Amino acid sequence: MFRSIPTITKNLLIVNFLAFVATWILQLRGIDLANIGGLHFFMASDFHLFQFVTYMFLHANLTHIFFNMFALWMFGCVVENVWGPKKFLFYYISCGIGAGLMQEIVQFFDFYFRITAQEPSVTFSELFVLGRQLSQALNGWTTIGASGATYAVLLAFGMIFPNERIFIFPLPIPIKAKWFVCGYAAIELFSAIGSSGDGVAHMAHLGGMLFGFLMIRYWNSHPDSSYNRSGGQEFFDRLKQNFDRRRGNSHMHVEQGGADRMDDMEYNARKKQHQDEIDAILDKIRKSGYDSLTKEEKQKLFEASRNS
Repeated sequence: MFRSIPTITKNLLIVNFLAFVATWILQLRGIDLANIGGLHFFMASDFHLFQFVTYMFLHANLTHIFFNMFALWMFGCVVENVWGPKKFLFYYISCGIGAGLMQEIVQFFDFYFRITAQEPSVTFSELFVLGRQLSQALNGWTTIGASGATYAVLLAFGMIFPNERIFIFPLPIPIKAKWFVCGYAAIELFSAIGSSGDGVAHMAHLGGMLFGFLMIRYWNSHPDSSYNRSGGQEFFDRLKQNFDRRRGNSHMHVEQGGADRMDDMEYNARKKQHQDEIDAILDKIRKSGYDSLTKEEKQKLFEASRNS
């Protein structure tokens, strides 16, 4: 099953788990990898620009990495198959950086409100002076985890397949992907407002989704962009190539004899009719999108893909 995972999703899973193991081993030797690679508040003395990338590959515990990687596997496989590896990787890393930027903004306002609560007369310029003076203490404001990037992948799935129904435990019935994404965003927003100090970067999660939403909207409004393939055209082109190969192989089923030859002609005629139906479905997807298919057309496409 692991070999069926797309390249970028598979490598992201591997890198995250290797980083988690490395964090645990180095911690036994007194080296805090989470402190080195975690995203510090930009006024802290240990802040570095590279942390905007490294923080998203580090996790606090087994539960943290499990749920992030489960979401990446569940939704990343689908999104990467639709977009292709280059676009998916660009999207994932960019949204992770965007989530980090959102977290930095939130921490800045948190710092501002904390200072002004004690000294209301502090000016904006004086705030940065205080930040330099407190830079050592501010090292405790560190963010780690791939949640911002994985939430963006979840959003991408919801925007690509908004009406696809998915089962989510413990809900007894499937719900459409678009409502699932909206529900998750609402939970994160209310959590950010009502549960400050819980140790979870809720605004970073929302930041990843926000950057993902803006990126997808930009791609959709700029069809000539090198990162826009009309909602998965490459994926369906590869699918059609598999069908074409199967169609070519079907003509090898030829034997001598009148009755056998008639069976072959009927067989090839049925294969051609089936292929024509699949071609028509793929053309419909390119023109009107996946959601325009009927239930029967989706089932026929699924069965054909499974048998290819």
